[in-house]
Amino acid sequence: GGHINPAVTFGLFLARKLSLTRAVFYIIMQCLGAICGAGVVKGFQQGLYMGNGGGANVVAPGYTKGSGLGAEIIGTFVLVYTVFSATDAKRNARDSHVPVSTIPSPPLCSSPC
Repeated sequence: GGHINPAVTFGLFLARKLSLTRAVFYIIMQCLGAICGAGVVKGFQQGLYMGNGGGANVVAPGYTKGSGLGAEIIGTFVLVYTVFSATDAKRNARDSHVPVSTIPSPPLCSSPC
C-alpha cells in the first residue's frame, strides 16, 4: 500500500481494491503527511517557501483556471492509469515493452564511429 497520492487511493477504492475504511484512512494520512512536509519545508527554507506563495497552487499567467483544471484532470488520469497498468496481476511480461515514443532517436555521434 505505498500509494502516496490520494487520487491513486481513490482510484483503487473505485476499482474495489481497497475498502472504504482503509481508503479514508489512507487519504487522511496522505493529507497529514503533505501538511507535515509543507511544515518541514517552511521550517528549513522560510524565504523560499514564502517567496513561492507559501506553497499555494496558482495557475501560471496566461492560462485560465479551466485550463489548469483540465491539465490536473489529464495528469491525474495518466498517473492513476500508470499505477493500474504497473500493478495489474493479469498483465504478462510480453505487454511490458510498449514503445514510449515513435520518434526515432538521433545518432549518438555525428561522425562515423
